[in-house]
Amino acid sequence: MNKDSSILVVGHNDVVERSFFQYFQKNGFANVFSSSLIGLNTTIQSSVYHFFAKYKPDYVFLTSVRSGGIEANQKYAGEFIYHNLESQNNVVYAAQKFGTKKFLYVAASCMYPKDCAQPMKEEYFLTGAVEPTSEAYSVAKIAGVELCRAYRRQYNFNAISVVPATVYGPESDMDLEKAHVMGALIAKFHKAKVNNEKEVIVWGTGDPRREFLYVDDFVQGCVFLMQNYNDEALINLGCGYDVSITELAGLIKKVIGYHGKITFDLSKPDGAMKKLLDTAKIKKLGWGSKIDLEEGIKKTYEWLNQTDLVKREA
Repeated sequence: MNKDSSILVVGHNDVVERSFFQYFQKNGFANVFSSSLIGLNTTIQSSVYHFFAKYKPDYVFLTSVRSGGIEANQKYAGEFIYHNLESQNNVVYAAQKFGTKKFLYVAASCMYPKDCAQPMKEEYFLTGAVEPTSEAYSVAKIAGVELCRAYRRQYNFNAISVVPATVYGPESDMDLEKAHVMGALIAKFHKAKVNNEKEVIVWGTGDPRREFLYVDDFVQGCVFLMQNYNDEALINLGCGYDVSITELAGLIKKVIGYHGKITFDLSKPDGAMKKLLDTAKIKKLGWGSKIDLEEGIKKTYEWLNQTDLVKREA
């Protein structure tokens, strides 16, 4: 990629899509399109074809158009699989048809087997059944990986598939129903602090372990791979360590300065017990994350606190 390359970022107006767009703007890329900012609905085939025919993007970053935590995955399973399949089918087809030079597909760690050996190596993909609580979304992401592989084999389409840890950061979804665990917990503890609530209820046992990747690291990692990786095999993108939900809740409580009690709701599902990515492959290429978990949570909470303060003062 160079500064005058035409670049398209596809997402659902979330922290990932916006951060990609901000990164390219900050670094002087002149021809960057964000699907949400330009109103491109990638689930509509004709709209996608029209855009690609007109602008012919050189590089495409395709993230999810619908995603969320356990509750959202269960409640909106049909939408998650349908809209993601529609979007990725339309975008991959148009990118190949109109000459995109390179394509990066953002997959998901939930594609790996539910009881996958840890840390999860790329070669464990499709070696077992996925976690049931996110099955619909997982199937859509698996289909996206296989679509990219098939297009590479049939059309010599230069597509790569990246499996990231859970991405978080400023502008993350904080909707308690739809958010991933990081956003949901930050929102819960913030609300409890502001309202002087005596306890925060956390889903499950607190035992599951999760790996988190700050959004700036994620974006820079994807750009690095776009420039330095050219294989059909999956490649993981993570920080290399995980924490339990209990540890995460305690860290968020500390950062926010909440002094109440944490209660675990054992009637709620845990999801997969452990999802740590093996990052040896990307480290060998020369990339590593920079923002540690506590620093990332502080940055995210500073954004939320300032945003909420503005709302309360309005």
